[in-house]
Amino acid sequence: MNVIRCDQQDYLVWKWRPLEQDVNSTTRENSIRFGSSLRVKDGEMAVFVYRQNNGTMQDYIYGPYDGFLRTANFPVLANIMGAAYGGEAPFQAEVYFINLAGNIQIPFGIPFFDVPDPRFLDFVVPIAAGGKITFNITDPQRFIKMNRLVNFDLDDFSEQVRSTVVRRVKSVIANAPAEGGFPLVQIERKIDEINDAIATKLKEDFEEFGINLKRFDLSRIEPDKQSQGWYELRNVTAEQQQRTINAQTEINLKNMADLQAMNAQNMAETMRIQREESQRAQRLQTEQTFIGAHALDRQADVMQTAAQSLGEMGSMGDGAGGFNPAGMMASMALGGTMAQQMAGMANSMAVGLQNPMGNTMGGMAAGMGGAMGGAAVAGPGMPPPPPGANNIQWMVAINGQQSGPYDIQQLSQLIAAGQMDAGTYVWCRGMANWQLAGQTPELAALFATASGQCPPAPPVPGM
Repeated sequence: MNVIRCDQQDYLVWKWRPLEQDVNSTTRENSIRFGSSLRVKDGEMAVFVYRQNNGTMQDYIYGPYDGFLRTANFPVLANIMGAAYGGEAPFQAEVYFINLAGNIQIPFGIPFFDVPDPRFLDFVVPIAAGGKITFNITDPQRFIKMNRLVNFDLDDFSEQVRSTVVRRVKSVIANAPAEGGFPLVQIERKIDEINDAIATKLKEDFEEFGINLKRFDLSRIEPDKQSQGWYELRNVTAEQQQRTINAQTEINLKNMADLQAMNAQNMAETMRIQREESQRAQRLQTEQTFIGAHALDRQADVMQTAAQSLGEMGSMGDGAGGFNPAGMMASMALGGTMAQQMAGMANSMAVGLQNPMGNTMGGMAAGMGGAMGGAAVAGPGMPPPPPGANNIQWMVAINGQQSGPYDIQQLSQLIAAGQMDAGTYVWCRGMANWQLAGQTPELAALFATASGQCPPAPPVPGM
């Protein structure tokens, strides 16, 4: 009995032969006794090939398997044994062991071949390449159909695979610059993209062999940098790059100049607009100043006319050409009120005109109003002001609003007109807070005079 097994370490396909039988011998090579021992390791498969008149048939035994040949595990063998030998005589079959677990690695190297540059087709550069491939068998039945197992030789099979690899590598590398749109001088930088493109095409080719491409490694792409083609291509590429750089530099400089001109134009326009707006604002301010001055002049004329009229009322007689005290007192009271209004109007205008000219006119208006008020109410019979009080300017709170400033004579007029009394709050420079007029030493005499309490007359001379 025979022991059918494979003891090889590195193999893809190995044919079993009986002991002491050489390759291609015809004595007992295909004669196998029924009941022989069969051992198939894990990761391999045994194929029994029967050549009959109606064609070639196979039985497949996947490992692990360790037993004797029985027809129960060999459907094709059961038919042969039952039909021809009755289950006793030897049968003819070729037994092949196929490695399903191991990987086969094949290195490859491609000598220099010419590759053109897509920009300058007249310049070609010799390029060499190299790497390795790794494959295995994943579909043994397809592999058997695609390959003749008789006297299978791995070296011959590897050579077929290598030829296919070389053809694909040269084709992809030669067309990569044109298809990828990059110069030939940059081909070494594109090795990853070229590797992936070759692997995709080889996977389809390997399926025709019935094997699986597990890995493709393109380890090197080497232009012949000592060749004339490489030297000329480098010079042409350098010149073209320099022209491109110069053109781009000119474009950048022009763009920069255009941008600067645009910015200068925008700046000039902005400054023009700002200048015109400033001039317009100045014209409006000047117009407002003149309008205010004109209004002040008109108000002064009106107030002066009114003051004169009131003064004439004071000089009017009682019908017989004499002096009229009642008319005089009314003129004084009304003149004081008008003077206060005039002073307030002048102060408001002085605050509203916020420029040197306006300030001057405001001060003039305030002074004029005060003078007019004082002139309107000046007359005989008024008590003299307290010593040193004429120059003090007082602020008065009338009807909850600040009014003034007033001097002593103007305050007397306000008291006479009933617009101010001892309970009115006043303030002047040097005071910490507002205080009642009646409690202010400088003004207390005004209220005594207004109430009719005249100070005692001095003694008659000589008495």
